[in-house]
Amino acid sequence: MTEQAVLTQPLAEGVGEGLSKELGKGLSKQLCEDNWQARVAHAFSRAAPRYDALATAQRQIGEGLWITLPASATRIVDIGCGTGYWTQRLAERYPAAQLVGLDIAPGMLEQARQRYGEGIHWQQGDATALPFSERSVDLVFSNLAVQWCRDIGAVMKALYRVLEPGGHAHITTLLPGTLAEVAFAWQRPEALLQTPDQISVAVAIAESGLTINRQTANVEHYYYPDLNAVMASIKGVGAQLARPQAHITRRDIAAAKARYEQLRQSEGLPVSYHCLTLTLEKPQ
Repeated sequence: MTEQAVLTQPLAEGVGEGLSKELGKGLSKQLCEDNWQARVAHAFSRAAPRYDALATAQRQIGEGLWITLPASATRIVDIGCGTGYWTQRLAERYPAAQLVGLDIAPGMLEQARQRYGEGIHWQQGDATALPFSERSVDLVFSNLAVQWCRDIGAVMKALYRVLEPGGHAHITTLLPGTLAEVAFAWQRPEALLQTPDQISVAVAIAESGLTINRQTANVEHYYYPDLNAVMASIKGVGAQLARPQAHITRRDIAAAKARYEQLRQSEGLPVSYHCLTLTLEKPQ
């Protein structure tokens, strides 16, 4: 499940698939969470075959995370490894390390195995309940994955549990405002995933026992020639959850195109990612 755009309501039939329907009221919190995780896993599995060709923004954001990594590590987990691009690079950078690529989407892991083989251990799992023993990891890498976890506090607590004292987690995630242009075009601001703001993330980190060694918030802008290309970039990296019953008319699509054109710049139609880059440490 790596990376991703963050929409949760239907958008366009024929332009981009609809996004997730609000889960039914009255379900228990755990059932809701299980349902959400299953939808995320399904969406990213479907996107896996074409993911690498469309993950331009995710790759560029990941490069900024890459340069923060330490010189050495021995037991590494790539959370939200997707098709394994960053996991393979970690294997090359730390050739003597034990390395696990973890993802919630089996389709992503299958692509990773096909591309990079079994020299890396590929494992299905959830960032809120990491399937590793206590103090078993000294480096966690995670590029644009944890925004898909509804409970950022649970993610931080899981990281604290598996990191050894002195271990580090290098993470990028998304902040509110990501894909605001898309929501504007479709006139559905409620479609944006409710990601926690920077203060809420900091509180979750502090409550987990981890410390922040470094944090940087910035906005990355990417440009596309038209609405079709914008929606393909979102759909193509798994950032939609199927809602077959959603019906978007041609008039809706035409209106969305017209609204998006109001935002056009010389480089094309803008798409903004509000990114938070974190270096976390488990105290000795």
